[in-house]
Amino acid sequence: MDVSDVSLTRASIHEASIIHEMQVKAFLPLLQKYQDYDTSPANEPVERIVSRLNQPITDYYFIMMSSISVGAVRIVRLQNNAFRVSPIFILPEYQGLGIAQKVFELLERQYEAARRWELDTILQERGNCYLYEKLGYRRTGKSEVINDKMTIVFYEKPMSDCAEQWDIL
Repeated sequence: MDVSDVSLTRASIHEASIIHEMQVKAFLPLLQKYQDYDTSPANEPVERIVSRLNQPITDYYFIMMSSISVGAVRIVRLQNNAFRVSPIFILPEYQGLGIAQKVFELLERQYEAARRWELDTILQERGNCYLYEKLGYRRTGKSEVINDKMTIVFYEKPMSDCAEQWDIL
């Protein structure tokens, strides 16, 4: 499979159960590893996804590769042309193929008005941190200890016309 075949397809409210099933499958290994039962997307009820899909500030997309749904991503529109990725996930059998990197490229093209992107991830998942940093995200300095095994770290990425802000931070 070729990552040039990766595309995004807008999800509808009628597909909440499909997103939920994929989300559980994608996050279950992390839930088992970190036992973060209160915060893990693998432990969320389908109603939480329905609620998010109903939010006017939320866009959900299926991540497609050669017409196969391999994951999903939710984009939240914040104030001042800022956008948040929460969550993004790729099914385990498709991880490590460069799909997420391609998804971020597609998102940045689709949301060209974005002045800033935000996301968070698990500090202990070095591969995730490496990916986001490689894509230009920088740690904000904010973190949240979930339990003795897991800490969430927050990232942001300023876009072109505000990139010079980083020089003074």
